[in-house]
Amino acid sequence: MQQVKAAIGGVQVPADAQSQLIDGMSSSVLSSLTQTVAKPGGADLIKSLLSGKTSAASSPVTQLAGNLFTKNVLSKLNLGSALNGTLSGLIPGVMGKLSSFIADRDGDGDVDLNDILLSLKGGSGGGILGAATGILGGLFKKK
Repeated sequence: MQQVKAAIGGVQVPADAQSQLIDGMSSSVLSSLTQTVAKPGGADLIKSLLSGKTSAASSPVTQLAGNLFTKNVLSKLNLGSALNGTLSGLIPGVMGKLSSFIADRDGDGDVDLNDILLSLKGGSGGGILGAATGILGGLFKKK
């Protein structure tokens, strides 16, 4: 969370855009994960990201999340290029924080495609979407 707060610095996000940004970034992160896991080799890309073998900043999964966020959210809010750049720069920090939400959820002793799918789906805790929303909600002081 400190990395995310440091990345945004003193930039003020309009109150009326905060909810759209939180929902949009959460949706972009989830979409990047679900689109990636559906591709051949996608589960390995996600495992590499979430295990730390690939940095969040250089991961194709993170790049996809950033592209989706820019296209589907930022381009529609008209917040200006400086704020858009700052907000899209949060994606790698959010993606990096998600590694703690992927674990051996099916009890077979390793993290595999099934565990990733279970993590995406979530349970009472909301899975990865709930985690991303919580990270971003803390940034904007919303829960």
